[in-house]
Amino acid sequence: MRFEILVQEFVYAFMAYAGFGLVFALAFVFSGVQRLDSEAQGSGVGFRLLILPGVAAFWPMFLRRWVRGITEPPAEKNPHR
Repeated sequence: MRFEILVQEFVYAFMAYAGFGLVFALAFVFSGVQRLDSEAQGSGVGFRLLILPGVAAFWPMFLRRWVRGITEPPAEKNPHR
């Protein structure tokens, strides 16, 4: 019984995360992506629909960048660069 409640709470948390992600992704893809990525300016609807699932999955990262006004991705600082 206790395990079922735990699993149910996990599913509710996942659904809330996915719901927030979808709402954020719709707003971000159609209004915010061109502000954060210069390469996305002037992109079509096909590109925006293509990135929608990824933005919905990683919405906390994109929200942080959007709020902070970071316009370009950070440069990699590893030996392979």
